[in-house]
Amino acid sequence: MFAAFDLAKVARAGALGIAATLLVVVAAWAQNDPLPSWNDTAPKAAIVEFVKKVTTENSPDFVPEPERIAVFDNDGTLWVEHPMYTQLAFALDRVKAMADAHPEWKDTQPFKAVLEGDMKTLAAAGEKGLMEILMATHAGMTSDEFQTIVTDWIATARDPRFKKPYTELVYQPMLELLTYLRANGFKTFIVSGGGIEFMRPWMERVYGVPPEQVVGSSIKTQFEMRDGTPTLMRLPQVNFIDDKTGKPVGINEHIGRRPIAAFGNSDGDLEMLQWTTLGDKARFGLIVHHTDAEREYAYDRNTEFGRLDTALDAAAVNQWTVVDMKTDWKQIFPEK
Repeated sequence: MFAAFDLAKVARAGALGIAATLLVVVAAWAQNDPLPSWNDTAPKAAIVEFVKKVTTENSPDFVPEPERIAVFDNDGTLWVEHPMYTQLAFALDRVKAMADAHPEWKDTQPFKAVLEGDMKTLAAAGEKGLMEILMATHAGMTSDEFQTIVTDWIATARDPRFKKPYTELVYQPMLELLTYLRANGFKTFIVSGGGIEFMRPWMERVYGVPPEQVVGSSIKTQFEMRDGTPTLMRLPQVNFIDDKTGKPVGINEHIGRRPIAAFGNSDGDLEMLQWTTLGDKARFGLIVHHTDAEREYAYDRNTEFGRLDTALDAAAVNQWTVVDMKTDWKQIFPEK
């Protein structure tokens, strides 16, 4: 009887020991997992395999650190772009804030539509109307003044659906990816159709990407001396559009190296993905496909913001990795 009891006790102790060991191993694995918000599906495996290939010395696919350039679109790739681009929400808020100084806007389109909340009329104004709004709200001030306005707005503005600051509606899996790449010797750049001076004030705090590694659209800027102080004045003229075919041009002008990895989510990123991936050596392209209407949004070919049509077809042809947000991501936003 005692022998049987002792054996059972030993067996139980052994089982508990094995279970404890397994828990330690699992915990250690989870702790060492660089992409914990990614499900263990094909996209995560593809990312890890690519990083392993280009960072393993004496491998035929090894890439020296200075050449490990990764470029990321912003809207829809790193943070939400629905129900409208965040910079557009900023511009509309600026129209309202500036309305008292411009009484003529009450009877002038597209400003009248903004002030009345008439989104149908605003949409009908098209690109021309949008440019009028952007020039009126983004120019006529110094770069320092604009930076202050953006910083104050981004700190107080709230997304209409999630009721959170826009900078909290960044994608946790992509934040992990940025960190993972940098830990493996990559230099990460933002290459976005958004305004370069709209993005720079908060990019480093949110993504860990310094201002000099941000490429974006811009308006013309002019140097002036004001009361003995050197200033940069923002003029109501377009300087450069960093979208579609403009993205490879912007990469070439600002970065000076061809990337080996590119991450986007829309047709606006097609040429950036082509420029990055259609070459020799190991290269990687990834598209974030918005498929989760419950946790975020579901859209692709039929949307005004972030249309993914031609690039989605090109992904299959060029063997780019496509992330299904609903299937491949454990969580969407950081837990605050």
